[in-house]
Amino acid sequence: MVKGANVGLTALSENVGSVVVGLGWSSATGEGDADVSVLLLDGNGKVRSDDDFCFYNNPVAGGGSVQLLGKTPTADGSEDRISFDLDAVPQEVDKVVVAASRYGGSRFGELHDLRLTLADGSGDGLVRFAVEEAEEVSAVIFGELYRRSGEWKFRAVGQGYASGLAGLATDYGVDIDDDAAEETPEPDQEPEQAQEPVREPAEAQAPSQSAAPVVQATGARADDAATVPAPAPVAAPKPARRPRTAKKKVTLPRTTRKSLADNESWRSARLFPVSALRSDRERETRATSVVLAVMAQVPEFGRRLTAGFGAPAGRMETYTEVTLPHGEAPRRPDGVVRVERAGKLWTALVETKTNGNALKPDQVQAYMDIAARRGYEAVITLSNDVVLEGSPLVDVRIDGRRKHKVTLWHLSWAEVVHQAQMLIRHEGVGNAVHAWLLQELLHYLQHENSGCHGFQNMGAAWVPVRRGIDEETLCQGDARALEVIENWERLVRQVCLRLGGELGQKILPVQRTRRGSDPRTRRTELADHLCEQGRLNAEIRIEGTPGVLAITADLRTGRLRTSIEIPSAEPGYPLSRVKRLIRRLAGAPADLHIETLVDGEGTGPRGTLERLRPEPADIVPKDGAQITGFRLSLFKTMGNGRGSAETGFIRSVDEAVDRFHAQVVAQVEAPARRSRSEEPAG
Repeated sequence: MVKGANVGLTALSENVGSVVVGLGWSSATGEGDADVSVLLLDGNGKVRSDDDFCFYNNPVAGGGSVQLLGKTPTADGSEDRISFDLDAVPQEVDKVVVAASRYGGSRFGELHDLRLTLADGSGDGLVRFAVEEAEEVSAVIFGELYRRSGEWKFRAVGQGYASGLAGLATDYGVDIDDDAAEETPEPDQEPEQAQEPVREPAEAQAPSQSAAPVVQATGARADDAATVPAPAPVAAPKPARRPRTAKKKVTLPRTTRKSLADNESWRSARLFPVSALRSDRERETRATSVVLAVMAQVPEFGRRLTAGFGAPAGRMETYTEVTLPHGEAPRRPDGVVRVERAGKLWTALVETKTNGNALKPDQVQAYMDIAARRGYEAVITLSNDVVLEGSPLVDVRIDGRRKHKVTLWHLSWAEVVHQAQMLIRHEGVGNAVHAWLLQELLHYLQHENSGCHGFQNMGAAWVPVRRGIDEETLCQGDARALEVIENWERLVRQVCLRLGGELGQKILPVQRTRRGSDPRTRRTELADHLCEQGRLNAEIRIEGTPGVLAITADLRTGRLRTSIEIPSAEPGYPLSRVKRLIRRLAGAPADLHIETLVDGEGTGPRGTLERLRPEPADIVPKDGAQITGFRLSLFKTMGNGRGSAETGFIRSVDEAVDRFHAQVVAQVEAPARRSRSEEPAG
């Protein structure tokens, strides 16, 4: 589509009751990002209340009809996806605006390939719109969905806001002001200043003004708002803060209260016991029943796992061991999920595997055929494996003659654990009972006997590839190297899920490849590099961190390296900048390697933290070269086994990333977070 064009959704597909909108972009460094937001507008073009503003602190709006699904890996890196249950959007809402904004003074001109895509409930792409001419703006309206004559239409907008998120939100009636009395005083504020409650409009008023209109959080027009005296000028007004909701959610603390048990041998009673599980069949049956039961009872959790599959936000019911006719012998899928909304029914069959067992193609194919015949929308597979773009876990045949389309989706147990952690540790759920149910589910899934431990095996090619690298007999084009690359990518994606669930932050792998490159071609190139260099490389981006965390597994030396490059833009003499870095790393391990990065070609001096603490001048360039940053690295012996046992490769990668983040990254990311939060909203 081109800017300004519009189209009716029913003219594009019969399955538009539920659609998914994706917003994507890319950057040269792989670090550029933006925040997605959605505004639900009434007939006056204003939000009815602040609850109609859907963003990172309020990911669900419109009674569950709109939900931010977060990042999803794509061929170009990743994109933010938003689920719309159009049949369930409140009747008072006439228009839905889809936008994104940047923070910290960044502009969309620093990003490339700004685009919007829209897919129907079966996942078929309907619309693609490329946004252009967004160089100097910090917020962009990508498009809007609106009602006309009883049907939904889409318009490609591409409008930029130089005033950023603050300007965009206030134009639609969102109150983005915060009471200063509720804020924690800034370190440089005097106590009496911090206690003075001051409210200011989103757009700063000139001191000479005696009165100014204030838009309240009711969605009323600006010209209807009461005119009140402007607050007295202050010497250093607080910058406008990014909007947030005041919704109270229930979360659970990480540390448990002191036990009342007489001795440590007593075990707490559990809702989902695991001690009686003796076979893979029992593990699959129990795991399916436990997860589906919690999905039905905790709406936030069930919605989180199914929204990306096109399911509407409605009443969910789940079933296990359902018998369905299929030829001469009936089939019994592990589970069924049904969601009802506005008289319409969405159904998915569920096939589960635990303990590292692989999905069976004939089983999945049979369930796809059954779903197509019965008019079901999806088949969901759930196993320890992690699906990769361009490399399906199971190849199925799709009968093109069938009018009804069925979509095959996959969930990893690691993703189920991640979503449960995000809800009960960071985002919260509706009540304490739901939080307890998720806690019990999490305890079950993480128990060593459940069989739901995510990706745990580097595959049969791991040992031959390592041996071939040691003996220098591994040649480019070897299929075993490609298998190792695919499993390495699965491991990295699982590391992102696990660490993101622990921290409550957005963590994604960084793909430094050409835009539009085929995933299989990219993996083939990485396999050739593995044969030539003997190293596995990956990068992950952690929200709020000043750089990307790099992971290198050197199969020749048997060492793991975790590192991060920190830019150094602070003013001052080179030695002063080095000393500040050393002070920030007061709690870092003594064997941390620090390397000075200098402008131009070549590298600067380096040394361990133990040696540099008494002599920080040792990493100041002696030739006067300008310092551009520092590279911090930790090294660890790599596990040999292909599994996740104590001496396995997977366990060693997890431990290396955890140690590096806790002892190094966490100490250098705090200043970056403070500087970001101090930036104005626009």
